[in-house]
Amino acid sequence: MKNSFQIMFFAVFMFSMLLYGNTSTTQKTFADTTNTKEKPPNIILIMADDLGFGDVGFNENKEVLTPQMDYMAKKGITFTNFYAAAPLCSPTRASVLTGRDPFRQGIFAAHTEGMRPAEKTIPELLKVEGYSTGFFGKWHLGWLEPDKVESRGKYSPPWHHGYDETFATKSAVPTWDPTKTPKGWTSWGSQEDGSWGGSIYIRNGEPVTDNLEGDDSRIIMDRAIPFIENSINKQQSFFATIWFHTPHEPVVAGPEYLAKYPNLPLGKQHYYGSITAMDDQIGRLKDFLKAQDVLENTIIFFCSDNGPADPQVRKGNASAKPFKGHKHQMWEGGLRVPSFVYWPGKITDGKISHYQSSTNDYLPTILDILGVTLNKKHVLDGVSLKPIIFSDQNLERLIPIASGYKRLYNGTELYAFVKGRYKICIPEKGDKMMLFDLKNDPGETNNLAAEKTELLNSMIAELEELKISWKQSREGKDYKW
Repeated sequence: MKNSFQIMFFAVFMFSMLLYGNTSTTQKTFADTTNTKEKPPNIILIMADDLGFGDVGFNENKEVLTPQMDYMAKKGITFTNFYAAAPLCSPTRASVLTGRDPFRQGIFAAHTEGMRPAEKTIPELLKVEGYSTGFFGKWHLGWLEPDKVESRGKYSPPWHHGYDETFATKSAVPTWDPTKTPKGWTSWGSQEDGSWGGSIYIRNGEPVTDNLEGDDSRIIMDRAIPFIENSINKQQSFFATIWFHTPHEPVVAGPEYLAKYPNLPLGKQHYYGSITAMDDQIGRLKDFLKAQDVLENTIIFFCSDNGPADPQVRKGNASAKPFKGHKHQMWEGGLRVPSFVYWPGKITDGKISHYQSSTNDYLPTILDILGVTLNKKHVLDGVSLKPIIFSDQNLERLIPIASGYKRLYNGTELYAFVKGRYKICIPEKGDKMMLFDLKNDPGETNNLAAEKTELLNSMIAELEELKISWKQSREGKDYKW
């Protein structure tokens, strides 16, 4: 009888390992890699929305006021060669949480599909490591209210993907008074009664009605900080995802922030004012962490989800300088975004890195820092930036950076494929594949497609192989473990 019980127990154990053991395998913990009793680091992912490469002080913009981000970039590591996985919101956000190209997941554009339950996300993996997990801000990876899903969408809220605490909108809201249609705004989301007809804030599945006036970045941070404080009080490491709406349209700044730019045109006052308001809240977060004595055990990642919006560029408010293009385009200006990593307890000297990196790299970087590994069958498109962050090695990226974007209404597919100094891309609708030498021509002014046909065809062949892999993944190959 005893032997039968042991055999049955062993069989159940082996079955459970087959069923669950391949989702995430922990080889070692953060504590195993140190000689101290320091807790695993707290991790914060901050993302701006439609913030251009040239819209921050640490990327040489002398007009905009971003002292908090400038300080963190100076004291951390600034990435000058950092790519969003797509030139627009939803696909990039999917890449951040999974380390996988958006086309691999079937998220081709905004408001298409939702995050698949079978995808392994950072919060899901960190919960296994004992982290509390919170999401705050713009989700844009699925609908949040099951009874209001539109034809092109899927119900896929953040609490289905590993987040314990959530304060989120489905998509964009005004950057000031997010429940109201801004004065003069007559486009999507506007309502005759003055309310905002786009997204609303949902907290843990329920609509929010209180503390929704004024600066939207402050409203978001008002929810993020209590979550962090609660985790600290419980002596629990935390993972916080803070995705601001700023400076996505409708872009509105409050009086205090308009007053900081008295000599600029009104449109630029609102644009820069909203960015400065966001910067204030990032500084507020940093100061809070310092006051709680956890700043030196907290790693903060910052980036934008894509380049600046076309209307703001045309109005002269936003900038992707020194790059060409904007959101929705495969030019560098649509893909190259501001980025830094700040960890005062570990990054002691400010560094500038020109290493090619992308939003796909967040998940493998975080897991590498913690010493956590995924099952080898789980395909990742990102690489760990840990060697770049913690050493001065002049490393070369071995995995190309690829981007795809499918326009919803006409079906046009745009692609970019970056391999070292060279990039091939279909930048805009109607374009043929182009080739650029980014080292000598970062502004993408000289198309080398006719001159370097062998290189062009070789890179196209690599991209086509990758597209086959993407298709296999989204058809379920990666989920059959």
